[in-house]
Amino acid sequence: MTGLEDAARQFVGVLESLRIPYAIMGGLAVRVHALPRPTFDVDFTVSLPRESLGRLYEEAEKLGFTVPDSQLGGWVDQVHGLPVVKVQLNLSDRIIDLDVFLAETPYQRELLQRRRRYSAEGWDGWFVTPEDLILLKLLADRPKGRADIVDILFVQTVLDEPYLTEWAARLGVSTQLAAALSDRTPG
Repeated sequence: MTGLEDAARQFVGVLESLRIPYAIMGGLAVRVHALPRPTFDVDFTVSLPRESLGRLYEEAEKLGFTVPDSQLGGWVDQVHGLPVVKVQLNLSDRIIDLDVFLAETPYQRELLQRRRRYSAEGWDGWFVTPEDLILLKLLADRPKGRADIVDILFVQTVLDEPYLTEWAARLGVSTQLAAALSDRTPG
């Protein structure tokens, strides 16, 4: 296992011990739903009120994770309109970031309702569905994410397209979804 996978597995243990609903997103989810690719951080969505973040930080720190001082003071960042906090694991040769998005929007709550449990690299956890991974990649609108979408559409031959269409409209990414689906290689 790499340091990244160890960090993910350990943090999943913290979330599960605290009974915090979560879903792994980002590059680790791409490894489950598409063609594996390198990733250098771990992304989560969690169902946790902001006032309970202290307990999460405390348990994570017991395992050697660190939390930026600003976040210990209550600060929460925003990425693409979604609230996020960061937890880090300092290894001898690098720092692994774990971005923890707080499920405060109707979409994020729906994403957590749809999550699925998968095994990955000898451990298991809750991951976003391929449909939600596509929607998240469309929201982020990054070149790497667009390449991930192509790979997801190649590997996942059956998707819940009504769900994708509904949430793309609600999230304001309908045009991007239509373009991605029109470029889909027939299976």
